Amino acid sequence: MKLSPLYLAIPILLAIPLVAMQFTDEVNWGALDFLVMGGLLTIAALAIDYIWRKYDPPVRALLIIVILSLFALVWAEMAVGVLGTPFAGK
Repeated sequence: MKLSPLYLAIPILLAIPLVAMQFTDEVNWGALDFLVMGGLLTIAALAIDYIWRKYDPPVRALLIIVILSLFALVWAEMAVGVLGTPFAGK
């Protein structure tokens, strides 16, 4: 099985807050933050990779948009609590 370049995006995206923490106090991530975001990115990447291999282009595009939308919603809820659930990171 060939490894998709999509998986290379995970450490690159996780490096952004790591580098930002070296230059500013505005970004304050702990180990748990990196672990949770790494898991969220991995789940999204696995879902997109599966959809990419399994479905044809019209359905593929719709399902990938759904996955990315769910990822963005969970990320926003965990970051600032847009829905006000106990799941929020406040």
